Amino acid sequence: MPPIAAHDITPFTTPVDADELDDLRTRLEGTRWARGELVDDWSQGVRLDVIRSLCEYWVDGYDWPTRAALLDRHTQFRTTIGGLGIHFVHVRSSQPEALPLVMTHGWPGSIVEFQAVIGPLTDPVAHGGDAADAFHLICPSLPGYGWSDAPIERGMGPEEIAAIWAELMSRLGYDRYGAQGGDWGSMVTAALGTHHSDHVAGIHLNMPVVIPNSEPETPAERQIADDLKRFRSVDSGYQKLQSTRPQTLGYGLVDSPVAQAAWIVEKLWSWSDRAWSGEDGGLGACFTDDEILDNVMLYWLPGAGVTSARLYWENRQRPVLPIPTVPVGCSVFPKELARTSRRWADAHYPDLRYFNEVDRGGHFAAWEQPELFVDEVRACFATMR
Repeated sequence: MPPIAAHDITPFTTPVDADELDDLRTRLEGTRWARGELVDDWSQGVRLDVIRSLCEYWVDGYDWPTRAALLDRHTQFRTTIGGLGIHFVHVRSSQPEALPLVMTHGWPGSIVEFQAVIGPLTDPVAHGGDAADAFHLICPSLPGYGWSDAPIERGMGPEEIAAIWAELMSRLGYDRYGAQGGDWGSMVTAALGTHHSDHVAGIHLNMPVVIPNSEPETPAERQIADDLKRFRSVDSGYQKLQSTRPQTLGYGLVDSPVAQAAWIVEKLWSWSDRAWSGEDGGLGACFTDDEILDNVMLYWLPGAGVTSARLYWENRQRPVLPIPTVPVGCSVFPKELARTSRRWADAHYPDLRYFNEVDRGGHFAAWEQPELFVDEVRACFATMR
């Protein structure tokens, strides 16, 4: 691996600013609460008792300095590419034959989603795996998300982000690598496999975006189509707002921590597989309060509510659906908001090497089911190394 010039890449430590934390506490304590919902479920949005309890913990129990130190267990850096400061986690495996893997989150996620899988993917032997399954792991924050700079000009869509990732991997000295992603990460990963195929060994998607080439033929395909229809009917309001009026929405998200938390919590509840655990189907079945707030903090502290939403607006101006030419692997989790069948995926991807339907888990696969996610990534790239 060639040496990296010190001025190109700078170590990064998760910021802990006492003034920002005091401001956050003041805003939370001064919240003007909306009246409660008129239903006994989530059909009108986040339940008042749920968000109020979470925010009370945010004030009285959540310890950001401690949580930030946990994030700093995995080495982080920043580098400037195309005028934008890009934040990323970079953990090298001790295995010399490890495959570099760039792993991309989506909305409303962040690098927090990957905390439990970084160790098993980079050091498989210590986690009951085989040394041949090791990865050097790179987890960037999307532009306008977390600690990456927000674009100051129009035109930053999935293909442009993929180009930044390609430059990042080159800058790190990786000439051949894999890519993995879900949500927006799926789109960015597919773009890497389309436009940077000379360097991409293969890709793995946990939310493969596939347009079916035919009508549903099986009960499973009909269920996929029905679920997607329901999503578009009752669960896609956020998408309409963020793709048409992100700036208007952003004023509330950047000014009110409760608004930002509720905007994220609704999707954590709606898009996760809460039933498998046998619990009451609440958020606690998949995420702890600390984990939820870690993720929220990566939107609140940098004011990313508006800048993250703009990615939807950008993609609406110039929608793209990359068709990768490199080997593709798909893991379909049962509560994913957009799923596909093997038949449809075969018709969509020219070189589909791996396809598996997992028995539990949802949109936030690495976060909800880290062990299953690790198994899927290992199995997929075993066909591509």
